[in-house]
Amino acid sequence: MQMLLHANSLLLAPTTSRLSASASPGRSGTAQPLPRPAHSARAAGLGTRRPPAVAAASPRTPMAVGEECDAAAVASQGFVSDARAYWVTRSLIAWNVNDQDTSLFLYASRDATMHVSDGAIHGYDSKIELEPEHASLPDNVAEKFPFIRSYRTFRVPSSVDVASLVKCQLAVASYDAHGRHQDVTGLQLPGVLDDMFAYTGPLGAVFSDKDVDLYLWAPTAQDVRVCFYDGPAGPLLQTVQLKELNGVWNVTVPRYRENQYYLYEVKVYHPSTSQVVKCLADDPYARGLSANGTRTWLVDINSETLKPASWDELSDEKPNLESFSDISIYELHIRDFSAHDSTVDCNSHGGFRAFTFQDSAGIRHLRKLSAAGLTHVHLLPSFHFASVDDNKSNWKFVDEAQLAKLPPGSDEQQAAIVSIQQEDPYNWGYDPVLWGVPKGSYASNPDGPSRIIEYRQMVQALNRIGLRVVMDVVYNHLDSSGPFGVSSVLDKIVPGYYLRRNVNGQIENSAAMNNTASEHFMVDRLIVDDLLNWAINYKVDGFRFDLMGHIMKNTMIRAKSAIQSLTRDVHGVDGSKIYLYGEGWDFGEVAQNKRGINASQINMSGTGIGSFNDRIRDSVNGGNPFGNPLQQGFSTGLFLEPNGYYQGNEADTRRELATYADHIQIGLAGNLKDYVLRTHTGEAKKGSDIYTFDGSPVGYTSSPVETINYVSAHDNETLFDIVSIKTPIGLSIDEKCRINHLASSMIALSQGIPFFHAGDEILRSKSLDRDSYNSGDWFNKLDFTYETNNWGVGLPPRDKNEENWHLIEPRLENPSFRPSKNHILSVFDNFVDILKIRYSSPLFRLSTASDIEQRVRFHNTGPSMVPGVIVMSIKDAQNEKCEMAQLDKNFSYVVTIFNVCPHEVTIEIHDLASLGLGLHPIQVVSSDALVRQSAYEASKGRFTVPRRTTAVFVQPRAYTV
Repeated sequence: MQMLLHANSLLLAPTTSRLSASASPGRSGTAQPLPRPAHSARAAGLGTRRPPAVAAASPRTPMAVGEECDAAAVASQGFVSDARAYWVTRSLIAWNVNDQDTSLFLYASRDATMHVSDGAIHGYDSKIELEPEHASLPDNVAEKFPFIRSYRTFRVPSSVDVASLVKCQLAVASYDAHGRHQDVTGLQLPGVLDDMFAYTGPLGAVFSDKDVDLYLWAPTAQDVRVCFYDGPAGPLLQTVQLKELNGVWNVTVPRYRENQYYLYEVKVYHPSTSQVVKCLADDPYARGLSANGTRTWLVDINSETLKPASWDELSDEKPNLESFSDISIYELHIRDFSAHDSTVDCNSHGGFRAFTFQDSAGIRHLRKLSAAGLTHVHLLPSFHFASVDDNKSNWKFVDEAQLAKLPPGSDEQQAAIVSIQQEDPYNWGYDPVLWGVPKGSYASNPDGPSRIIEYRQMVQALNRIGLRVVMDVVYNHLDSSGPFGVSSVLDKIVPGYYLRRNVNGQIENSAAMNNTASEHFMVDRLIVDDLLNWAINYKVDGFRFDLMGHIMKNTMIRAKSAIQSLTRDVHGVDGSKIYLYGEGWDFGEVAQNKRGINASQINMSGTGIGSFNDRIRDSVNGGNPFGNPLQQGFSTGLFLEPNGYYQGNEADTRRELATYADHIQIGLAGNLKDYVLRTHTGEAKKGSDIYTFDGSPVGYTSSPVETINYVSAHDNETLFDIVSIKTPIGLSIDEKCRINHLASSMIALSQGIPFFHAGDEILRSKSLDRDSYNSGDWFNKLDFTYETNNWGVGLPPRDKNEENWHLIEPRLENPSFRPSKNHILSVFDNFVDILKIRYSSPLFRLSTASDIEQRVRFHNTGPSMVPGVIVMSIKDAQNEKCEMAQLDKNFSYVVTIFNVCPHEVTIEIHDLASLGLGLHPIQVVSSDALVRQSAYEASKGRFTVPRRTTAVFVQPRAYTV
């Protein structure tokens, strides 16, 4: 679709008197010379400063079809290719200039015809002298823009009509004390836009009985119209003018427009092209879309026709949730769930509707997990993203029957997948276009009501089998920017505002692409509004924030507050039951609070918002996802059963194993920063005083609900693949299965929120693919019939895995690595048992830091610890004692022993002698013969635990010491 029309000839320059008393016309035939400020005697003695070269003209951005080219437009290309100055409030501009005698002038051109020639700026409407400020940036500005705290500030005259000026092409130029030109740059406007146009009123489409009001925030736009279309692909019906008031454009249209499609036509200066353009854009507050988001569907999200039967009563049917500490999470990709499920109608494979087939293999599997205690299903991105075509007729597929005939270590499978990966139906979806509308490729029809109705049906179906629904949200970046392309929306409407830019004015891409800037008022507002949309209109039960560390802490706190204020009486939703968590990684331009206090792991302590705990993940598995894949960890054989990869001598690996044990124990205790552990050195240290190998504190939470404990997720290899590559190549499949379960059990029995990647409980493999985001259905297959775990389906895609093919190929080709159906079923049975054990006692789900500090103890610590064994006890009130509240009506003491050793361990814990402990009733009847052999001898506090086993011992409440 043609999205950009050049319209230079339609622009009208404002009168100079509206801009500044000192403004002078710059398009009157002869270029005006650069102003020469008064001579400064002090500056004269400093020598002549060489002015920076003005950027050469860059190649012209390709014009749209039918676009006219004029001399002024060509001249303006490359005039200012950067934006190093910041307009931070209505009256202040900041720039990193050092010379105290530097003078600044602000230039503006409404039709973007400015250019530099022979040391003079041509084509401007106005020039405004800025007054130097002797004070530094105001505190509130420095807090919002801490990275420019040291910049000099200049005052914009009060006579300037700023509201008109921000609609123009802008530049500031600097001159030395002799009036010589030094530098010229563009301006970044978010500060002044927030100062003048921050808005809390209605946005999007607001329906009344007879009319629909459309509101669009676009303070830099010179003109806005709305184009109505006949259907998702039909002709233009009418174009309607909007009117502006304080940066918000509005029009009222008759209610009969409902269910029509529309786009906004926004005329605006776009710095990426140095032109005033006409952009066609979706409504940022869209609640419906056509296929691939080519048009916005004007839909009343509250219409009864869009609600499944009993939708308004769903809040009454929500699974019970007493406390966030009761949560456990199962991370699932919507397409993975049913793409290969023959028990689902073929027209519903891979989509929202698959969750409504109550007797499908996938739903039966989820029911078993729910019955064992699992509370939440986390769905990977399901909003409108760019990477999958919504039109199913355009999809391409491989012949899976033919791929299945190829050798397990062949590179032909990946070549076939890669050849169509931009045209197949598979992608994780971390490339958002519009956040507020369900993804069309998951709907039976991407046009019209299907995606709304079917998303609601999916939530309803999962709730009815006892599972709450978490939505994976990606507010940290957008798929596209600029005035071209259907997947750019926000940057068309207010260019340069929604995206975070560096000090040169280029878009930051550390979060993958087009990083968003939640430190800007209207970005923060859009995020919170969008969360409320999903919470209220789709009754979503939780939100997982992708790269949460790239979002500001204030935004997360505001989001939590807004969500928790929702009530069933007013909103049909109990917001107090909606849980928020995300990736608190601290990197890129936001690292160490360089852009303000961000939502990183350490910063989120005390907020009640969860973050992923990579400390326990890396300690259990070994190394990290970015290091050598052979690096072993606590569960995968470090020191105890080396795989041949050198990690140091015996003393080194023993010490590393003990260090990992410390990190895991802090994770088992909710990753609390103030939990005190006797470490392997014998010192008593708080979690925050124990450090990872890169110097970060291990413990960083103030509450157990602030840690998401996990060993695998959609990113990186599956748990089975991790175990398969890190353990010795000759290790039997039976032992790999035990390690797989042992790692999962550490997560399942930890304090905090346990998080499981879908399929880890059935030995899921991606054929050792370390990043399967675009690896198709073939490498991402989930089989809920348990016939296969998808191991050995070919070498994983070359792009992300080729450097490790020499390690991967011999393992894929080795038949001993492939588990049988019995292996899969056995691991699944053990996983169900360990979930049941977690939910058999509230002692595994303590809700406060004080409870954990008072009740949870670790034994087998210090220099004399037995390597590879963690002993954790959790104490409840005893029958005759009142030092703590009674939480568990069944058990008064729980002892969990994780033995990762390849041999049976007998260990005496004198502090745990003379208790009435016995193996947990669920493990007494376990299908795992080894765990049934676990024993406790009360007189000596002696525990015997078989190899690679998690054993749970409990003291019944009726027992008297």
